[in-house]
Amino acid sequence: MNAITPITTSIKDWETDQEVRWCPGCGDYAILKAVQRTLPELGADPANTVFVSGIGCSSRFPYYVESYGFHTIHGRAPAFATGIKLANPALDVWLVTGDGDGMSIGGNHTMHVLRRNLDCQILLFNNEIYGLTKGQYSPTSREGTTSPSTPLGSVDRPASPCAFALGAGARFIARGFDVSKHLPEVLKAAYHHKGAAFVEIFQNCIVYNKDRFEDFAAPKGAEDRQLWLHNGEPMLFAKGEKGIALDTEKLTLKVVDVVDGDWQAAGVIVHDVTNRSIAHMLVEMPFGPFPMALGVLYDDPRPTFEAAVMAEREKASAGKEPNLAKLLAKGQTWTVTEDGPDL
Repeated sequence: MNAITPITTSIKDWETDQEVRWCPGCGDYAILKAVQRTLPELGADPANTVFVSGIGCSSRFPYYVESYGFHTIHGRAPAFATGIKLANPALDVWLVTGDGDGMSIGGNHTMHVLRRNLDCQILLFNNEIYGLTKGQYSPTSREGTTSPSTPLGSVDRPASPCAFALGAGARFIARGFDVSKHLPEVLKAAYHHKGAAFVEIFQNCIVYNKDRFEDFAAPKGAEDRQLWLHNGEPMLFAKGEKGIALDTEKLTLKVVDVVDGDWQAAGVIVHDVTNRSIAHMLVEMPFGPFPMALGVLYDDPRPTFEAAVMAEREKASAGKEPNLAKLLAKGQTWTVTEDGPDL
């Protein structure tokens, strides 16, 4: 459940008096501004909004948004968010985490908040490195990543946050990157989804993993390397000259050329955000042969966790008198006096 009555605010209403302190050039600055620009457009109310974070560079976020906030412990932000939402389902809960906080020590908690489908927005900043603890490789670091903990290069196969979220039963999956002009659109879509909305945001770590995403995020030639998905529209990129089609023999996706704008003749797929099978394929598309799939990949709501819990509570309490004194006195009791217990 989001704010019942939209209100009018400006970006200034969402800025705190705290000095924003990330490394100069960090992608977190751009994400913060995107969120602060988006919240007024949503009609969100600072008094009805809560930002919850764990540990990591991204987890400084609650200090910089003028709302309620919790800076919690490593990997456990989903547990706090769940408690907050169950205590007051009307609150608008945003969960901010990173690839280390959310995919390593917090992987178990991330899985459960997704499968339960708590109504919240989960922003996972993915910079493919541990920035706060001085550049060790993270669960999403690519093979060969050199770092203080992998001086000869990482031999781990990286985890895919979006694939993880789909596997955990998430009903909303989206991707964006820190400086993209489309990021606010993705945030709005996540906000309007009823349930756990998982957004992976590629974020540049200027110190320990500089320009890691320039292969698809650099402005020059971006149209050839980015596939921005829009529900009900064909999957086109490279200024409409290429598209994504289904290889019916291999049951995989393929890149096709679009001649004279006739995408239908080329077999280009029309994006359907409720198609879970295609969402899996989009998440797993290898960048290089394919463009990077961005935007809303999957959006298929189902009843939320807190709604089910509230309904269960109402059913359990129906027809019963809320009398705490009577409840405490129920069953075997005794009174302690100066002479001993009176049984």
